[in-house]
Amino acid sequence: MKLVHTAAAVLNQTPLDWRHNEANIREALKMARAKGVRLLCLPELCLTGYGCEDAFHSANTHQRAWALLRSLLPETRGMVVSFGLPILHQNSLFNCAALAVDGQLAGLVAKKFLAGDGIHYEPRWFKPWPAGVCDEWISPTGEAFPIGDLHFDVGGIRMGFEICEDAWVANRPGAALALHGVDIILNPSASHFAFGKLEVRKRFVLEGSRAFGVSYVYANLLGNESGRAIYDGGALIATGGKLIAAGPRFSFRDCQLTTAILDVDATRMNQARTASFQPDLEGDTRLRIRVPFGWPQSGVPQQAAPPPAGKNWENSSHLKEEEFLRAEALALFDYLRKSHSCGFVVSLSGGADSAAVSCLVALSLELALNELGESALKTKLSYCRDLPAALTPRVLARSLLATAYQATANSGPATRAAARAVAEALGAQHFELDVEAIHQGYLRAIETAIGRKPDWQRDDLALQNIQARVRSPGIWMLANLRNALLLATSNRSEAAVGYATMDGDTSGGLSPIAGIDKAFLRHWLRWLETSGPEGLRPIPALAAVNQQAPTAELRPADRHQTDEDDLMPYDVLDAIERAAIRDKRSPLEVFELMRVQFPARTAQQLGCWVERFFKLWCRNQWKRERYAPSFHLDDENLDPKTWCRFPILSGGFETELAELRKHIGPVEPLS
Repeated sequence: MKLVHTAAAVLNQTPLDWRHNEANIREALKMARAKGVRLLCLPELCLTGYGCEDAFHSANTHQRAWALLRSLLPETRGMVVSFGLPILHQNSLFNCAALAVDGQLAGLVAKKFLAGDGIHYEPRWFKPWPAGVCDEWISPTGEAFPIGDLHFDVGGIRMGFEICEDAWVANRPGAALALHGVDIILNPSASHFAFGKLEVRKRFVLEGSRAFGVSYVYANLLGNESGRAIYDGGALIATGGKLIAAGPRFSFRDCQLTTAILDVDATRMNQARTASFQPDLEGDTRLRIRVPFGWPQSGVPQQAAPPPAGKNWENSSHLKEEEFLRAEALALFDYLRKSHSCGFVVSLSGGADSAAVSCLVALSLELALNELGESALKTKLSYCRDLPAALTPRVLARSLLATAYQATANSGPATRAAARAVAEALGAQHFELDVEAIHQGYLRAIETAIGRKPDWQRDDLALQNIQARVRSPGIWMLANLRNALLLATSNRSEAAVGYATMDGDTSGGLSPIAGIDKAFLRHWLRWLETSGPEGLRPIPALAAVNQQAPTAELRPADRHQTDEDDLMPYDVLDAIERAAIRDKRSPLEVFELMRVQFPARTAQQLGCWVERFFKLWCRNQWKRERYAPSFHLDDENLDPKTWCRFPILSGGFETELAELRKHIGPVEPLS
């Protein structure tokens, strides 16, 4: 048998952080060598980091990447290792996988299909490499190496590449590689997390290994690499349509390996037994690079991935709830340490959004401590000089999470008590700030300036907004005093219709839940109250939050303000948003869909809500442009900088809404 001890690495890299990225790669090489691995696949663009953005167009970036690769080559003696880096060739930039064999660079494979949708922007920086083309690249230090659509014969074992997006397209390069008799396909990826995406990855890995008759090795990035995208890791190794190894996701460690022993003879004989397999006997031998290498015999080939030991959250019936928690937790922890912040501050109103953000922070710290232990966690947060000597989850939360309830005359006892209860349950340091005097000071100043007293009949919106805005300076000051990161608490449903006060409740350097809808967030909080994540505890104190109807609590109590009275039911709002924004349907089409989804609602109600949504959506694009950065969680993101672009000024769907009104008759005017 020809056996190959293989590993796929997941790395928590940071764009342009050369020393950090190098240290992680060296650790992966060290771990692989210690385990007897001979073939190691590292993630896409692991030398530079994937999210370098326009810094890819800096000569310094690719020159440093090349220098780093050269310094790492000696560490690959006795191994075969793929590295990811940008390569400038013929005045064009290419996203490449560099294959090192026994300390020498064998060649560079350039990515053929570039990710250019959603949060990806690769065509801005890179060019796609044409199929069947190879060339010679001259490095900055003068050496010549083959580059292009290559595959390799390394000591009698053939291997090729599908680089991330290459595997997601119909015309996958793997089909051509199979015709060339490739034994192993390496896939170095930078595949961000989204709900349900892991199953798609598994399908293309398994189907690639089956249809192409090969072993397939998938590596990925890990963590919050550059601010918005979250990488979940989840390395995969498959052979002949069977998954033989799968790595953990959402780890707080900087480097993890997933290993397997591949039986090359077995995949070759499977191809030989397949009647439909016809090798390309007239293939272009220029595309094959031969490199001598001695493969030592080792171990026993793996047949299938072992089942997870004991209870595992990946098998939970509440997978989306678990994924949301663990994605946010890792993203928050990485954002904390990579921004060198010494904790988090949340304006805790007693409502669902701020309670969710506070819980995510506390659980993030607990998950990190549980996995890393005190010593490793303190190493990651070594710039925070005031961490207590002995750490428990509550001690860590009190050190790194501060919350503040900021009351005006319109704040009620229920929200005050709920905020206090949640903060106590989490172990946060909690403050109560009375900002009514500041609020009244602004009212008196404006009354003097305009010569009249603002009243709720004429000045409703202005009177609501000033209360939200007077809460901003104090919470910012608290964050500054603690050298901490202020978290905004707006959710995606509010962002869609602008139901937020700019420079008020949107204040913050990061908006961690701006990518999630309010209906799911409320469901998640009920789950967290009663069940909770695998391996952790539920938080019963959330009952004080969950039993309330969501309210901005900015009007006097006798007006009984609720969010859904101001807007519409959140389940309807979220359904309209998906149809209108994600699916790009017209107002009339959205209305017809809503009639099917919500048959208990009248046509007049639904027509009113559809019109309200479209008008508020168009009116509030400027707010979405100003939101603090948020995390990408699914394909319904509204972030205009990475996903959902819309003009700040537009016609506001006036023609389309007129057609809707004509179809159903007059609807309630939008105030």
